[in-house]
Amino acid sequence: MVRMRTVELTVGAFMAAGLVALFFLAMQVSNLNMLSNAEGYQITARFDNIGGLKVKAPVTMAGVRIGRVTHIGLDSESYEAVVTLTIDPQYNKIPSDTFAKIFTAGLLGEQYIGLDPGGSQTYLKQGDRIALTQSALVLEDIIGQFLFSKAQEASKPSAAPGAGAASPPGGSGISKGGADPAF
Repeated sequence: MVRMRTVELTVGAFMAAGLVALFFLAMQVSNLNMLSNAEGYQITARFDNIGGLKVKAPVTMAGVRIGRVTHIGLDSESYEAVVTLTIDPQYNKIPSDTFAKIFTAGLLGEQYIGLDPGGSQTYLKQGDRIALTQSALVLEDIIGQFLFSKAQEASKPSAAPGAGAASPPGGSGISKGGADPAF
């Protein structure tokens, strides 16, 4: 009877430890690490459009995560998105003329901020602002621009049938390349 109770307690302890480990793994994967300290220094960047950027999105430089987005707000006077970045303290030599861009991980993945270092001899510090930014590319806007340009091309009057170079006798009027030069 005592042996059975010991086995049950041991199995229960391993199950509890497994659930705790699974919880921490889930937190790491979902970027919701509660144990991460908010140490570091905060800088801001202003963007015309941040797309789907969210708080806790990574901030990277050369593909290495160096910080996180900690706050997103809207400037009610300029109508720009104001993004606060917390940079890990070991990355304290980021040039002040660094360029911030919003990227998408994959075709439809999460968005993050990538920093391209400048060449300045002065470095960003607590409270500084990144002046050079590039807003997010919004897929819907790009598709809309493409469709609009194709609609304009289609609505342009084409050249008169008799105008231009004549086809060779018995020819089809297709150039030797076999492709339409407009494509």
